[in-house]
Amino acid sequence: MKNIVTTKTWIWLLLLSVFACSPQEYDEYSLKELGVITDSQVSFTRTASPKSNNLITFTNTTPLPMGEVYTIRWDLGNGSSGNGTSAVGLYPFAGEYTVTLSIYSANGMVARKSEVVSIAKDDYSLVDTPVYRNLTGGAENAEGKTWVFDQYNNFAKEVATATGFNISGHMGLGPQGSRGQEWWGAAANDKRAWQMYSTKFTFIQNGVQLKIQKEGNEGYGRNASAASVGGFTVHAVEGDDAYFTYSGGEYTFSIDEAGEFPVLTISGNGYMGYYAGSQDYEVIYLTDRVMALRVNNTIEGQDWVFVYCLEALNVEAPKPPKELKSIPLSEDFEGDTYLNLVQEDMGNVSRVVDNPLPLPINTSDKVFRYWKSGGFYSNLSFTAPDYKFDLTAQNKIRVKVYIPSYNDYETEHGVAGPWIVNGKLRPQLAVKLQDSEHPAPWEGQTEIVKANLELDKWLELEFDFSGVANRKDYDRIVIQFGAEGHAGTGFFFFDDFAFDE
Repeated sequence: MKNIVTTKTWIWLLLLSVFACSPQEYDEYSLKELGVITDSQVSFTRTASPKSNNLITFTNTTPLPMGEVYTIRWDLGNGSSGNGTSAVGLYPFAGEYTVTLSIYSANGMVARKSEVVSIAKDDYSLVDTPVYRNLTGGAENAEGKTWVFDQYNNFAKEVATATGFNISGHMGLGPQGSRGQEWWGAAANDKRAWQMYSTKFTFIQNGVQLKIQKEGNEGYGRNASAASVGGFTVHAVEGDDAYFTYSGGEYTFSIDEAGEFPVLTISGNGYMGYYAGSQDYEVIYLTDRVMALRVNNTIEGQDWVFVYCLEALNVEAPKPPKELKSIPLSEDFEGDTYLNLVQEDMGNVSRVVDNPLPLPINTSDKVFRYWKSGGFYSNLSFTAPDYKFDLTAQNKIRVKVYIPSYNDYETEHGVAGPWIVNGKLRPQLAVKLQDSEHPAPWEGQTEIVKANLELDKWLELEFDFSGVANRKDYDRIVIQFGAEGHAGTGFFFFDDFAFDE
């Protein structure tokens, strides 16, 4: 408490919490002469909260003719300002504060009234609550606490479980009043192209200070309200998103705890990373390390929910290692559904077709026609969805292949290496095992090549990977006819793929 008593000089920085949806502005314009409000007509009431005489609600009682356009502004005398028909002033320390209500007419005229509010006693409880302490670290924490977006969604599930709201990402939106992200929740690192993730929000209890630090000067928010409500100068628009110049700064804040959820209000043009139509944030979840804020976007009829965590906790969680499994794989291309073989750089006629030569060794009706394109890799691959291959129990790949003679083959290699030369194919099949999670899967791969294969007949081939049975990182099988390279195109056929013991 001593630290709070000695910080009396920051009275003027304390901020109001404003409870009006928007300025008192009428949408209906009259054709008669604009009405004029004089200073003598301006009036407002003040009501102390049952919680504390130092928490006062000011309400405009000025008679405003309908059909005119007026804007209401408040100066609470404590360093904070706001707009709307009512405003709440927070005065933790004894003293006298001049409160001014200004009413602006559409013709540019302004009328004002000021009153002095006398606060008899200090009330430190207004800034020494669990909410303030969780947010700032308390008055004894001179440096405050720094929050950032929960960029990797480490805590979205925690917030959803604790609140019961539909929250899946560090930012997202849903129906107005839902306090959820039913319509969209950002995936982990989803906005990495923006400067948003570098923004730091440091809340300091002494002086109720908020320091917003960011890299670059690009700001982001809703196109529907960034200029009209936020006052930002929009220089680019992409869908519903607006881009504007914003470099952060030093602000003050206040928290009103009178309602179902505490309401955090930020002064000036400060906002929490993405402007969603208001600087009032409902604190729907707050611990000493995780925070979730909701914005009631009245302009668009939406709720925006943001999840933050302490800066030190914003780390990408390591993925759990995939389990080793022995799951036999096979494909004969006779059914309606097939093994998920992904094409890379393949010709557009690669698909299941009739067997071009139904003779022994393969009398099947259907086979796969493989069109080697001019793409460098031109291959098929299968990747295990959620496991790694247990090669101690499963290390043989078998396949039947047909190499037609009408392709243009290279008869003399003449060079070292597996790549195509002279624009011609090779009568061969390569099968590779790779680690799909490696940034460059071909690095560390194991490849077996069956070269100089006989033409115009079905062959049954076996690729024995028992020599790498100790590897625990492979989860992808690559099938590649004709050798790698940009040149050389042609047809190949294969059937009865199997991966087993």
